Amino acid sequence: MTKADIINEIAISTGLQRKDVSVVVESFMTHIKSALLDKQENVYLRGFGSFNIKHRRAKTARNIKANTTLQIDAHNIPSFKPAKSFIEKMKNGEHEIIAEEKEEA
Repeated sequence: MTKADIINEIAISTGLQRKDVSVVVESFMTHIKSALLDKQENVYLRGFGSFNIKHRRAKTARNIKANTTLQIDAHNIPSFKPAKSFIEKMKNGEHEIIAEEKEEA
């Protein structure tokens, strides 16, 4: 599913204009990025998951083809951890129930 697909689905289910939904989705993503990049804060979305900052230590890597070593600096990377309730729904096959409810509406 792409961002455009998400925007279309939200527009259909809410009855809002696609351009309005697009502005909201873009703003949502901008705020998550800002929290992670600028404020160095984790973002928690109850029932969905959390966007976290993970720190990677500096390490030495090898380029096997050139037979050289590289020094990779320490850096932060974004990560996503799904909520326990979300994981349980996936394990129990409840995603099929959600799809059926959506089709009935």
